[in-house]
Amino acid sequence: MLSVHDAVRITQTHLLALPDQMVTLEEAVGRVLRQPLTADRDVPPFNRVTMDGIAFRYEAFAGGARQFRVLGSQFAGQPASTLTDPTGCLEVMTGAVLPLGTDTVVRYEDVQIEEGIATVQVAEVQAGQNIHPQGNDRPAGDVLLREGTLFRSVDVAVAASVGASKVSVATLPRVAIIATGDELVGVDETPAPHQIRHSNIYMIRAALRALGVRAMLHHLPDDREVLKIGLQNLLEHNDVFILSGGVSAGKADFVPATLTELGVQCHFHKVEQRPGKPLWFGTTEGNKQVVFGLPGNPVSTVMCTYKYVLPYLRAAMGQTAPRPMYAQLAELFVFRPALTYFLPVRLQYAPDGRLLAHPLPGSGSGDFTNLTGADAFLELPADQTTFAEGEALPVVSAW
Repeated sequence: MLSVHDAVRITQTHLLALPDQMVTLEEAVGRVLRQPLTADRDVPPFNRVTMDGIAFRYEAFAGGARQFRVLGSQFAGQPASTLTDPTGCLEVMTGAVLPLGTDTVVRYEDVQIEEGIATVQVAEVQAGQNIHPQGNDRPAGDVLLREGTLFRSVDVAVAASVGASKVSVATLPRVAIIATGDELVGVDETPAPHQIRHSNIYMIRAALRALGVRAMLHHLPDDREVLKIGLQNLLEHNDVFILSGGVSAGKADFVPATLTELGVQCHFHKVEQRPGKPLWFGTTEGNKQVVFGLPGNPVSTVMCTYKYVLPYLRAAMGQTAPRPMYAQLAELFVFRPALTYFLPVRLQYAPDGRLLAHPLPGSGSGDFTNLTGADAFLELPADQTTFAEGEALPVVSAW
């Protein structure tokens, strides 16, 4: 069996080649940028007034002047005015261009204006105060959003400010989520005593929505021929296949052999981990299509989705890898098997700012109701059995 590290590495070396696509800014939210966006001019593009008040030359104030004749006004959206009299001032509004011939702004709250004379009523004034200098944030040509950025709502404003009404993003993959098993019935059906309703495929589809991916749901029975025909049809119209169930060693677990018959190359089957040991991963020739065979137990499905499937799709779309996240165990925990253990945990910030992970081991990989109280998995390494209170360990995608 592979280690978790090697399993992740192998999936990341068989990425889909997803093409680029031009979309509007609204459509780009939640998608991965495939182009850098640069500043087409300085940011801000001019010396910008940041307070309503008066603008004058600091040299006059430093020379002892406290009263300035108001010679005009400068509003936002107007071309720059010019202060021609160095002993005067201009009224200025927030967002306006700083008038030529001025270099300092004093807010209205610190000024009294009577009969056209503005009197500064504070003792201390700093040269250049209340001015946002041209290019202070970013110079023209600087990269504002890098390729690989997950485009967020706040990025819409940045893109719009540089005139990018459309941006290049990664095309979303076509994804089929397939449940296997004769024990499964529809969510709207009443199951017989020996049956259960579909749940895994709905969870996987919901998790993929965080990446903007919309997947189609399918159900195939534990019949070798029917399974083969169904998978063959789906292989013709999808890029990513996520199967739930049928990958263990049972007599009705036909998925691995069937995928091999259909020309899908297995890159690994079984990982040294709990839950999710029977995980299967393969691709068609040239990495044109990728297949994840997830164990059918619900907790295994959730863990494998967040540890393997979502990071794979992010990488295939070109998203920059997120920064690793760690949490400290809130109490002692012991796990003896020589396997990487993904421990369900409830996350909580302590008053001192530490992120604490409270173990919620549950009743095994079938106890999916236990996950309703959990926020994430904590990854416990295989070469360790005792994990002390306060030990910092990796967090696997909080959901």
